[in-house]
Amino acid sequence: MKQWLKIVAVLLVLLAAMAVRAEEAPALADDPALEAHVNRIGEELRCLVCQNQTIADSHAGLATDLKNQIREQLKAGRSDRQIMDFMVERYGDFVLYRPPLKPTTILLWAGPFVLLALGIAAGVLVVRRRGEVAPSVTRITQAQRSEAAQLLQDEPEIQT
Repeated sequence: MKQWLKIVAVLLVLLAAMAVRAEEAPALADDPALEAHVNRIGEELRCLVCQNQTIADSHAGLATDLKNQIREQLKAGRSDRQIMDFMVERYGDFVLYRPPLKPTTILLWAGPFVLLALGIAAGVLVVRRRGEVAPSVTRITQAQRSEAAQLLQDEPEIQT
């Protein structure tokens, strides 16, 4: 009986291994210099899927398509500046890994600092409000203290 379980387990592992397919590696240019040029340009462009990687570092399908497009444009004789302008025209300034500072991209540059300032301001407000509530709760009048002392004196002792 144990032998049948082992055979079934091995068959299941083999079936699972057959179901796994390796993805093809992206096509590289025949010319290593061209591929290096594609990667140099790709280092300047943001992957629109990953957003925190350049297209040179990304393995997303869109990043592969953009690298292929760069490759084709380089083969057609377009300059780096023309390729970058084409990408910006098509996808906007966000496609640039280091977008230029201008009125349309000010949010990209200032956004993190604005959020940080808002977070600090919210934290200060919370701390101040807690500071205002706590002292008023702990203050009692002299009459209240005398009454509490009287109650404690009148309380019978508990024997253990």
